[in-house]
Amino acid sequence: MFVARVPNTTEQPRRPAGRIHADELGHRGDAGTVEHDALEFKGGLQDRNAIREAVCALANDLPGRSAGHLVLGVGKDGTPTGIEAGDAALRDITEYRQDGRILPPPVMAVEKARFDGADCILVTVTASPSPPVRFDGVVWVRVGPTTRRAHRDEERILTERRQAAERPFDERPVPGSSLADLDLELFRSTYLPAAVSPEVLRENQRSETEQLASLRFVTTTGAVPTVLGHLTIGLDPSDWIPGAYLQFVRYEGGSEAAPVQDHEELRGNLIVLLDALNRLLPANLHTAVENVDAVRQRDLPDYPIVALREVVVNALMHRTYESSNAPVRLVWFADRVEVTSPGGPFGVVNASNFDRVNDYRNPALAAVLKELG
Repeated sequence: MFVARVPNTTEQPRRPAGRIHADELGHRGDAGTVEHDALEFKGGLQDRNAIREAVCALANDLPGRSAGHLVLGVGKDGTPTGIEAGDAALRDITEYRQDGRILPPPVMAVEKARFDGADCILVTVTASPSPPVRFDGVVWVRVGPTTRRAHRDEERILTERRQAAERPFDERPVPGSSLADLDLELFRSTYLPAAVSPEVLRENQRSETEQLASLRFVTTTGAVPTVLGHLTIGLDPSDWIPGAYLQFVRYEGGSEAAPVQDHEELRGNLIVLLDALNRLLPANLHTAVENVDAVRQRDLPDYPIVALREVVVNALMHRTYESSNAPVRLVWFADRVEVTSPGGPFGVVNASNFDRVNDYRNPALAAVLKELG
């Protein structure tokens, strides 16, 4: 299991501007005179790209320290080199954050300071909330006292750190919607009894809004319905999430050029859709009868209904609701059934390992379907 560390962005007490003491940059007793993974020295201002690489590396914050420091005018041995830290130099360094070569743009403060009695420029770089940060398309990281190109696993760590800090799409609020857009009676009568035991309900004594928030159907502040709330108990989820419906087409032949035998758009929340599937799938099966013995027979449907239902439910669960307005499509041909789910492989899943690993594009939605059985 991978556990991404989210940097702590709590603001630290500010020191008086224009001064810096070596021990303020210290790490594990080095008194700020030795470079480490959150502190880099550069003796001059001439190598601008090297400065950009350092800023990029500190913004990526691979060690997870929430901020890092770049001191210009101090050599690698921790002694001042004597630079001109005037306004022009400060403005020049400040421009690095918005010249478009470091993306996403870093959050950084640039100021004149004193280091061991000499002028220097202190660049304080805040850890980016959206790593990996790239300079001219290359990811740079700080490892120990060195700045270097990130290798594949380091880029993966940075990417997963960003994903861990972001709220999944199915848990995000839907602006403009309200509790009036949710079927609260369905919530009380069907979902809540399936998801929460009667004993827990009696013990908690929470209001209905608090129950909705604890299940991630609404936000804890303002009770704004989330994508999950609309998908699960919304009165019409497709009003707010355009692709949230199922399109069913049955053809008489083996291609879409054949005459259409039946067509239906199933709109509604997941509870409604699952109930509709229980009607739609059996109605389209062809069932033969086989004699078991002289007095017994058994039905032989052309498709196992359990497998059909699982394929469709998986399509509803794993599809992207964020970047596609297309519906899940259930297409029934004379010789096969095809289910199309918008969105490609997600996370660690790819075309070569999909039969061995799994990942969840919509983790909260997956939990809901598990609770519904």
